[in-house]
Amino acid sequence: MKRILVTGGAGFIGSNFVRYMLRQHPDLDILVLDALTYAGNLENLADVADNSRFYFFKGDIRDERMVDNLVPNVDTIVNFAAETFVDRSIHEPGDFVTTDVVGTFRLLEAARKHGVERFVHISTDEVYGSVEQGSSVETDPVEPRSPYSASKAASDLLARSYFVTYGVPVIITRASNNYGPYQHPEKLIPFFITNALEDKPLPVYGDGQQVRDWLFVEDHCSAIDTVLQKGVTGEVYNVGGGYERTNLEVTRGILQALGKDESLIKYVKDRPGHDRRYSLDTTKLRSLGWAPKVSFDEGLPLTVRWYVENEGWWRRVREGESFQQFHRAWYKERS
Repeated sequence: MKRILVTGGAGFIGSNFVRYMLRQHPDLDILVLDALTYAGNLENLADVADNSRFYFFKGDIRDERMVDNLVPNVDTIVNFAAETFVDRSIHEPGDFVTTDVVGTFRLLEAARKHGVERFVHISTDEVYGSVEQGSSVETDPVEPRSPYSASKAASDLLARSYFVTYGVPVIITRASNNYGPYQHPEKLIPFFITNALEDKPLPVYGDGQQVRDWLFVEDHCSAIDTVLQKGVTGEVYNVGGGYERTNLEVTRGILQALGKDESLIKYVKDRPGHDRRYSLDTTKLRSLGWAPKVSFDEGLPLTVRWYVENEGWWRRVREGESFQQFHRAWYKERS
């Protein structure tokens, strides 16, 4: 594991992974490929920009020539690059299909052509669909219920087919809801933190009883590192924090951490096809020696504090035209 190509490395999880790997592996070079769409931000990588083992390339994973030029220079690919926001996928499904499916295809083709040693494809627990009881295991069927989760499920199946058909050394990870520093403020936790800091309403879907398993982003990074070192090619590994909370519980936790009143909570019309609950069985990954280190009760206040201390970062992101356009449409639809 000498040179890794991290696609989507300027995004939330990708940038945290780059930072984590440079810190943990002093012999490692990291090449980042990111299209710098609304979700990618070079500010996320500012603290490693001068690191001699870090290289950044602006480009799209759908660009066959770009991908084919980069892959021969690495022995490992970690693919974070994806459109990931369910609400956006409902309004703009085409971008999700082309990035998540076609982009993954371009990477897999290059990996096959140039013989990479590892290809870790980052996926989501949402491919399993809504889980009313129990927890999803890796052998469960995929039952996606949104254009986002469907595009990720399709890319998972494509990645697995390249292992079976061509022997590309693919490993798939499916993670639960991440949170932590540098998360785009359109996602639930940073959206509610930043709204609360401005005393704006916190719009809770439906009754707020949807359940998610929350995973601190650095624990996700350590899980991927574990899979890179110990994972078996052709396998799927669930990555979950084990901290299931309702959206309403998360909302109240944010308000409590900020010393804000619950009068900021505003219940709004539920979104179409909203999954009620996600839950992951992580026994398989834990058998490799991994376990999350940050509890939700520790991680949420840490995250709140980061957004309080980095107001300039999130204000610049929120002032972007993509954020403004989407949320104007979102509020209009639910008003």
